[in-house]
Amino acid sequence: MTQPNDPNQPPPHANQQPFPQPPGHGFPGTPPPPPRRKGRFLKVAGLGCAGALGLVVLIAALSASGGGSDDGGNTAADSSVGASAGAKEKNPDAKEKASEQADGPVKLTAEPAEFRKSVLADGSDYTSVRVTVANDGDDEVSVNPLYFTITDTDGTKHTVELGVDEEQIDTVDLAPGENISGTVTGKGTFTPEYVTYTDGLLGDPVRVDVS
Repeated sequence: MTQPNDPNQPPPHANQQPFPQPPGHGFPGTPPPPPRRKGRFLKVAGLGCAGALGLVVLIAALSASGGGSDDGGNTAADSSVGASAGAKEKNPDAKEKASEQADGPVKLTAEPAEFRKSVLADGSDYTSVRVTVANDGDDEVSVNPLYFTITDTDGTKHTVELGVDEEQIDTVDLAPGENISGTVTGKGTFTPEYVTYTDGLLGDPVRVDVS
């Protein structure tokens, strides 16, 4: 049975507030939510990318500089090695020549000479060189025609033919301060370039140009 409404009772839900609605949902004039701040994040990100890029560029520059220096040094060293090798190929006896021309007790000179045929010479052609040997040391120096060789302008070495030239250098022992002159003779016709003398065949060679 329905109870009559009590006039002293407030109507139902009279003091209740409506359920609040989120802004922007059906209520005109409500401002939209403020945008999220991204400026600081982008700025930090930009700085990070710029720093990384700068670091990469710096590393690349250092690598290029170091590599260039190393390559340059290697190139210079290779060039130096190549030039030295070329000099040795063009003048393979440079070291020997320096050794032969070093200062020592024997002083040697040589000049072209006319061949004077002896009774021991056959009908072959011969080439003679007049040499002078001086002893500037403190010990005796042995001289023998067999201690000489003649090298021609083609690089051919000629041993001495014994007794074929009347003015052949004698076999002697030179005391300090003494000297002797005579000819050394090779078989054939050629242009002598230099003469090499070796004391006792086992000593240090001495070489002099024929001039």
